[in-house]
Amino acid sequence: MDVQKVGDITYKEFMQGFYKPGIPVVFKNASKVWKANGLFTPDYFRQNFAERKTVVKEKEYTMKELLGFIENSSSGHPAPYPIKFDIPSTIPELLPLISPLGMRYAVPNWFQSKMFPSVVIGSQTELFLGSPGGKFPVAHIDYYHTNAWVTQLYGDKNFIVFPRGQDEFMYPKKDNPWESDVNIFNPDYEKHPKYKQATPITITIKQGETIFVPWGIWHTAESLTPSISVIFDQINRSNYNDYV
Repeated sequence: MDVQKVGDITYKEFMQGFYKPGIPVVFKNASKVWKANGLFTPDYFRQNFAERKTVVKEKEYTMKELLGFIENSSSGHPAPYPIKFDIPSTIPELLPLISPLGMRYAVPNWFQSKMFPSVVIGSQTELFLGSPGGKFPVAHIDYYHTNAWVTQLYGDKNFIVFPRGQDEFMYPKKDNPWESDVNIFNPDYEKHPKYKQATPITITIKQGETIFVPWGIWHTAESLTPSISVIFDQINRSNYNDYV
């Protein structure tokens, strides 16, 4: 499996080539319909939302504090990770800037429907902040069979994805089968010998690009620079029964 980067493909081409077969893909231009594209920078958030707060590892921080950590971090001393703000509840002013959320491709999305409960597992739209060295060492599948959409609006990030059919190589945790027991950045092959057969694929998501990660795909990410992303999940007829 290769992860392609595509330009202005049609919705039909996306559905037939990637969505229905469950293949990850990177859109180079999908986010151009958002006013946020080119606007979201550390200075923008420092100037407009410095006092907005979120909790990271059970401690509350302001946006200003977190941006300071990020801009002074290094791969050896990274900022706390992951840093995320729930956009509707903490920075609702951003919602018009990331509309239409589906960018012509993540549709239909029943999480966005007025007929669907507004607060359910998987319905969050989140702002993710990262820094050099910030990584999620645990590969995972998004909870409850949702599709993940990640748009990189500032900085670069590596995504690591695994082809379908490699579950046994990933050693799902017994108490949380959505997460792998393997630290893929520093695997212990004595503890996880089958991981040698896994075939991780790394692709760099650059500013303005969006990655679609279908449900059931193991993946994780690593920030290469100070990083700002918008992340949301998707359900519709194709994965709703599994979600339920």
